[in-house]
Amino acid sequence: MSITVLKAGTQTTVQDLGRPGFAHLGISASGAADAFSFRIGNQLVGNDPNTAALEITLTGGAYEFGSNAVIVITGSTFDAAIDGQPIGNWKGYNIEKDQCLQINSSRDGARCYVCVQGGFDVTPLLASRSTHLMTGLGGFGGRTLRKGDVLELGHASELQCAKMNNVNEIQRQLNCDTIRVTKGLEEDWFNDDSWDSFLNNQFSVSQAFSRMGIRLEGNTIESAAGHEILTQGVPLGAVQVPGNGQPIISFVEHQTTGGYPRIANVISADLCKVGQLKPGDRFQFALVSMAEAEQLYAEQMKIIHNLKAS
Repeated sequence: MSITVLKAGTQTTVQDLGRPGFAHLGISASGAADAFSFRIGNQLVGNDPNTAALEITLTGGAYEFGSNAVIVITGSTFDAAIDGQPIGNWKGYNIEKDQCLQINSSRDGARCYVCVQGGFDVTPLLASRSTHLMTGLGGFGGRTLRKGDVLELGHASELQCAKMNNVNEIQRQLNCDTIRVTKGLEEDWFNDDSWDSFLNNQFSVSQAFSRMGIRLEGNTIESAAGHEILTQGVPLGAVQVPGNGQPIISFVEHQTTGGYPRIANVISADLCKVGQLKPGDRFQFALVSMAEAEQLYAEQMKIIHNLKAS
């Protein structure tokens, strides 16, 4: 059981939920950029939530299936078809041996996920099948997929396929107009005017956009204490402010240490939104408390749990 890459997309990789616990070795967790959509996709085809899937960025490519399979596409809306017949997101489809899945460009966000019943059987590294592009580790040869690659499929689990209850609620979770943050470790380096500029103006995503981090463009954020700190740990979702005053969001393949002050941190519930940002997108930050952040994440996990139980 396998699929063959007939046409490679912009950046297609094998991902799971990542390999946490190795930051002391300089290896960030990596994993799906939009873990919310990734988890739902796996449940819709009856997989364990951590089963390896394809993460497709901006454009998708074409994939020939060497056996019958059940697939679903989640995340942003990409134009997709099976042997020329259009298919939609958030719904499982049967694909037969020798049929071709074609995925074109995104209509909205940056990424979609192709989840296949049984997942992709690549060799685990440090307890994960995810690709870490910055280091060339994991996934399929530690790289993006290329034309001619053949990926083996795993065996289906005994889990039942979940059913989609409310697509509108799922899509609301991915709306990128507002990204919520809590205060960062150096929040007191920034005065009231800087915080006002940070929270009350829109930022746009620059062309410097990757799984490592997302550089933003907008009003300059000034730090009263300078723009360098002693090198310290950098968590996923940290919003750092370098010397030019243009924030950077650290992302799934972020450096594990850094020397820029951290004004804020994206809340866990909104990391999926960061995973869907693409160059030119505009959004605004909103400050929430730790208690609110925890509640929002619990609500998001409840959506996934209710889907699983349906």
